[in-house]
Amino acid sequence: MKRFIGFAACLLAAVVAHGAFAAEAFEKAQKQPLNVTAIAMFLVFVVATLGITYWSASKTKSMKDFYNAGGGITGFQNGLALAGDYMSAAALLGLTSMIFFNGYDGMLYAVSFFVAWPLLMFLFAERIRNLGQVTIADIASFRLDQQRIRTLMAFGSLTVVCFYLVVQMVGAGQLIQLLFGVQYNYAVVVVGVLMAVYVTFGGMVATTWVQIIKAVLMLFGASLLAILALGQFGFSINTMFEQAIATHKSGIGIMLPSKLVADPFAMLSLSVGLVFGTSGLPHILMRFFTVPDAKEARKSVFVATGFIGYFFLIVTLLGTAAIVIVGRNPAFYEGGIVGGKLIGGGNMPVMHLAKAMGGDLVLGFLSAVAFATILAVVAGLTMAGTSAISHDLYAMVLKRNQVDSAKEKRVSRIASVAIAGVAIVLGIVFKDQNVAFLVALTFSVAASVNFPILTLAIYWKGLTTRGALIGGIAGLVSAVGMVVLSPAVWVKVLGHASAIFPYDYPAIISMTIAFFFTWIGSVTDQGARAANERQQFDDQFVRAQTGIGSPRTASH
Repeated sequence: MKRFIGFAACLLAAVVAHGAFAAEAFEKAQKQPLNVTAIAMFLVFVVATLGITYWSASKTKSMKDFYNAGGGITGFQNGLALAGDYMSAAALLGLTSMIFFNGYDGMLYAVSFFVAWPLLMFLFAERIRNLGQVTIADIASFRLDQQRIRTLMAFGSLTVVCFYLVVQMVGAGQLIQLLFGVQYNYAVVVVGVLMAVYVTFGGMVATTWVQIIKAVLMLFGASLLAILALGQFGFSINTMFEQAIATHKSGIGIMLPSKLVADPFAMLSLSVGLVFGTSGLPHILMRFFTVPDAKEARKSVFVATGFIGYFFLIVTLLGTAAIVIVGRNPAFYEGGIVGGKLIGGGNMPVMHLAKAMGGDLVLGFLSAVAFATILAVVAGLTMAGTSAISHDLYAMVLKRNQVDSAKEKRVSRIASVAIAGVAIVLGIVFKDQNVAFLVALTFSVAASVNFPILTLAIYWKGLTTRGALIGGIAGLVSAVGMVVLSPAVWVKVLGHASAIFPYDYPAIISMTIAFFFTWIGSVTDQGARAANERQQFDDQFVRAQTGIGSPRTASH
């Protein structure tokens, strides 16, 4: 264990050193100097989290510790970890960029991301904690066929995890390449190695504390930058918005929707994908198993909702402030503006704002936090994928819950390393690809497979195994098919003249298809097995509402 973590630290140092030697050539190509402050702060974060992983390894004695930290995370701690899992670099960089360029549209994204949390709190949090132990397949298969439903949910989770990991790995490579001066492929390898170390040795305990630390750093960094930016407007939000309207080329148009979608239906479908897709993300839902009871599960969502809501308010302020502070001074852009076009800064307005407000120190800190954000998210995703493989597919399906704990732990470690390896390879393969469609695909699959089956499994007595299988497969096929036929893939990736399906986010249609086929498959299922599954709903309902019969922690 010590040697492996030491190897990871040495590998990281070697990669950073290689980046330093290659920095001069890289600077000429990218017009971005090596950010020594950012690298130093990032190394401090990595050393701290490797130390936490070493400590966590001594606490991870059993599979219940590995999967859900033994159920010993408090509601407040889990709320911070949930916030850390959700406040991604895409939110910090992408949403501020959207607001910087399009105004109101970026705020709509932030609202859609936020609305998912009250839904999670009232619809799922308590019931998921009472019914499940390790993965969301525990809930879906509670009264249904264990083998088939677990297999379906495991592959649904792995699909979401893999697609989302590609997005994060590509984002990590590009972010580090731009901000740290480290070559793309080396950056992807660093992220992959670190996420494998966190999950393989520290399990959920290490993953949780990585997310908590990252959340605190993100909230602190964003708040500090917001205070510095608001100080430029006499701490008057009205003044800031007035100057933003006066500065932006669209004028008052930045306060109106909608430039990013074709019509109101497209915005509705986008919002449905973001809201209900969040409620189907396995790495988010499995965090409810880390707390001791349903009360703490509710508390964790309440805490997460507060922190995430605050973060999105800060993001809105930063994007708007950047319109004025950065927009009025092209010198803040790396590469400047040539021919009226922004060079090298399409996703970086918040970083330019950081440099304008605090120089290299604030820029370096925020850059390191952005990279730490990616590490926290990929660690959570890897944990979700590992649990789906080792718990659902190996322990419960292949071994039918008759498995030695040592063998299951070995499988979990192999799975985490394998997922990290796949993520590194896919991150390098997709290096020059437009991966925006993978975000649409991730949320569409989560909204069209995981969310419908979980909702109906918890709330509808009539659900049967056949209905869940038919609906889940229909949702998966329709979501993937429509994304492939959408403008994001059919036109931008495959190069066709026009798209067969007109919307990038098909969730409102694919989710409806999933619900419909789940319903029709269940109501037409009149076999003896289906009748028995319906009869078991009452016992499940009592446990979901009260927690009676629910184990405090998972065990094999």
